[in-house]
Amino acid sequence: MTLPPGQRAAEGFPRFGTHLHHPPPAVPADPVIEIGGALTESITLSLEDLAQLPRQERKADFHCVAGWSATDLLWEGTSFEVLYRTRVEPLIEPGASISHVVFEGLDGFKSIVVLEDALAEDVLIADRLEGRPLDGNHGAPLRLVSPSQYGFISTKHLCHIEFHTSEPPAADRLSPISGHPRARVWHEERNRYLPGRIVRPVYHWLVAPIRALSARGSVKSPL
Repeated sequence: MTLPPGQRAAEGFPRFGTHLHHPPPAVPADPVIEIGGALTESITLSLEDLAQLPRQERKADFHCVAGWSATDLLWEGTSFEVLYRTRVEPLIEPGASISHVVFEGLDGFKSIVVLEDALAEDVLIADRLEGRPLDGNHGAPLRLVSPSQYGFISTKHLCHIEFHTSEPPAADRLSPISGHPRARVWHEERNRYLPGRIVRPVYHWLVAPIRALSARGSVKSPL
């Protein structure tokens, strides 16, 4: 098994996220994804609407920016590219050129993704993991899955997608640990300002305490 630079295989699939010890957000009775931005109109898609689109299965590794990797995970869901081409592209404002996509979760976390990266063939809006519906630890009811980027891109509990014609300001842009805007794992793009190999030791040191803290808010999971 070959992992990207600086990554180490983890046992299982740890729960990580900005929520740390807090439990995952409650799943609405009727989950939807609201889609807006530089479009002629905003739309709302239910789980049933997404189910009408072609489904895919993807086996892929999940790489945390802190340096661990969960390997050979089986995800199921809808291709983001298919969603974009069929439901979003016809609504783009005349003359607008989409460059970035913002994905937001029920917990308030947002990731900003270059459109080119979001349209990669392995990017999913996933609702199942290892043959089971997503649980709270890993993003119920829906999450973005972008295997070629570090895990902070793969927003959990997805509820809102917004399309932009320029890069929106990142909330953590001024932080010394601000994530890289492309976050491509094979380029080791961990940090906005520093080379990946420089921040790697610090991130590795943080894995154990963050994993322990995050586990305190976990829901019971078979993974």
